[in-house]
Amino acid sequence: MKPTKVGAVMVSDVVTAGNSTPFKELVRLLEEHRISGLPVVDEDGKVIGVVSETDLMLHQTRDPEHDRRHLTGHGTRREAVKSSASTAHGVMSTPAVTIRSDATVTEAARLMAGHRVERLPVVDEQDQLVGIVTRGDLLQVFLRSDDEIVREVRQEVLGNTLWLAPYTVEVTAHNGVVTLTGQLERRSEIPVAVGMTRRLDGVVDVVDHLSYRIDDKHLRPTEQKLHGVADGWLHRL
Repeated sequence: MKPTKVGAVMVSDVVTAGNSTPFKELVRLLEEHRISGLPVVDEDGKVIGVVSETDLMLHQTRDPEHDRRHLTGHGTRREAVKSSASTAHGVMSTPAVTIRSDATVTEAARLMAGHRVERLPVVDEQDQLVGIVTRGDLLQVFLRSDDEIVREVRQEVLGNTLWLAPYTVEVTAHNGVVTLTGQLERRSEIPVAVGMTRRLDGVVDVVDHLSYRIDDKHLRPTEQKLHGVADGWLHRL
């Protein structure tokens, strides 16, 4: 089973705003469509920012006198601008954190967590908007059971890719965290096993308790080819 791509879970019919969309229209769009944020696009359909409920709430906390006294740091200035803005241009958060439709759901989840955002506009190769994916969309893949994950690691990673005999490596999973324990033939196979496991749907993290019999890290390129499967996969991780 191949990892689920963002394109398979994203919403294609996206509610958007333009640079000059008025503040009240932004509020109306969120309320009408029952969403908590939307991308802001330019005339070419490229994402230039994102407006969230948090951005809009800053307007409600506006205190002009406080703003004048505390315009010192960049963050404070930005909040003051947002709190007094009347269009999407001033309210939106920039730059927008985006993702491609061919990225995996796991990659999208990590991007969201790293930037602490709740949605990602999905763009094509020309950076034009093609969809949007939310935390709820991504969480669907994490509904897989630990047993399903273990079976897939054994079949796809250990069996089909590394050609290992059954149970050469012990695989366990708890709440989506997979632990790999055992000895592989070559050192170069370890990042392959860990990297491929981490990409599987439903895997939250991977605990590496793997060792190796042969250290092939410093082999010459011609010698590495003789060692087969790991070499090709290392370039993809």
